[in-house]
Amino acid sequence: MAKRKSTPQNVPDAVRDAVQRTVQATVGSVDEVVRSAQETRGRAQEAIDELMKALDERRPASHEEVRSLRDEVAALSKRLDAIEKRLPKRPARQTGKRPA
Repeated sequence: MAKRKSTPQNVPDAVRDAVQRTVQATVGSVDEVVRSAQETRGRAQEAIDELMKALDERRPASHEEVRSLRDEVAALSKRLDAIEKRLPKRPARQTGKRPA
């Protein structure tokens, strides 16, 4: 009959070390996956931001935006009219005749 190897005294220590290495390798893998996922999420967010910016630049103005711009132009027109009223009058120009 074949002889069985005797169980060494340090088997529990060897098992404990193997489990420890496995746990550390798993944690390292998880950290790497999390880091990779964060980078991917960041790139995806940048792509979405660029897409939203491009869409925003190409979309037509809303009714509210047009109304707001129209109000701003009207206010500027009133201000310009008030400024022009305060300016001194210019002398009338003579058309096409030169003094002899």
